[in-house]
Amino acid sequence: MKFIDTLTKYTSYITALIMALLVVLVVYDATLRYLFSQGSTALQELQWHFFDVVILLSIAYTLKHNAHVRVDIFYDNFSEKTQHLVNIFAYIFFILPFAFLIIYISLDFVVMSFAQHESSSDPGGLPYRWIVKSLIPLSFGLLVLQAFKELVSHVQKWRAL
Repeated sequence: MKFIDTLTKYTSYITALIMALLVVLVVYDATLRYLFSQGSTALQELQWHFFDVVILLSIAYTLKHNAHVRVDIFYDNFSEKTQHLVNIFAYIFFILPFAFLIIYISLDFVVMSFAQHESSSDPGGLPYRWIVKSLIPLSFGLLVLQAFKELVSHVQKWRAL
């Protein structure tokens, strides 16, 4: 289980680096566009791809740190044991099935993109669009690992109460 947390931690470091690069890229692109009246389709698409990386690779990290969106109207008033039970139910019936569904659907999506050598339809755009699309099953695979780890943790805590 420690391996999963370590993997999520190092993935978050990569995400933080990409976010820093994204900030630099946006400043550079905006400077070129507004001060020198020069724009680049490739730079704009690279910004979108970096943003995709940040969002997709942050999903498991968000789950690990319990920073995901949840309606806490009733949850906060539940006992600790009931909260663990709600979390167990959520992992088994919502998070894991949804993540497996996304992985299953996105694999064909990535394979088709790779087989077609998909690239940007815009002149001057980026090639190899399958690379960014391959982050979809990868990120949800990381989510499955983290959700499994959290599920086991909640089951252990629930049993201990």
